[in-house]
Amino acid sequence: MPTLDRHDNVFVLDLGDGENRFHPDWLASVDAALEEVEKAEGPRALVTAATGKFYSNGLDLDWLFAHSDRHRDYVVSVHELFARLLSLPAITVAALQGHTFAAGAMFSLAHDFRVMRADRGYWCLPEADINIPFTPGMSALIQARLTPRTAHEAMLTARRYGGTEAEAAGVVDRAVDEESVRATAVEIAQAQVNKAGDTLGTIKARMYAPVLATLRDTANPLG
Repeated sequence: MPTLDRHDNVFVLDLGDGENRFHPDWLASVDAALEEVEKAEGPRALVTAATGKFYSNGLDLDWLFAHSDRHRDYVVSVHELFARLLSLPAITVAALQGHTFAAGAMFSLAHDFRVMRADRGYWCLPEADINIPFTPGMSALIQARLTPRTAHEAMLTARRYGGTEAEAAGVVDRAVDEESVRATAVEIAQAQVNKAGDTLGTIKARMYAPVLATLRDTANPLG
């Protein structure tokens, strides 16, 4: 399960060492960590990271197929996670040391910055290949955080971006060697810890107001 540690003014949320799929218990754990960061006082920033082959493989499809009667509520909880991270009143940085797929890729886009391993691992939105359409909230998030050209390619072709390709396309901000992924993310976060607070939260809320409204539409989350 995810664990939250604090190193000086930077919180580091380790998502786990497996596929880090969005099981309801995993979602609840990450949400609790974000709440702790949100409620903390003083300078702070957040880095999310993982260990092993994956950063996150996204939705827990096995759980979802076994609980089809809870499909809508599950999607609402995923949307709320994206919205909370996107509007968090502190700078957030995703350290992508491994594969980052589907909702895991969307989760990374909800961060302010992304650092990815240059030589191995892929960032991918595979929905067109696996016949799962993006929800309105997911589409809004992706299109708000990527250039139109990159969003179009990523969403329609399910392209797998390696680290250097992802940096060139603007999917990530930095592509570095494996040993530097987490350290670089912490360095970026540490440089911005004094931005945390209500003003930053208001800037994010206004900057992404249409996206947040779509993500928080509980009446029709599936479109």
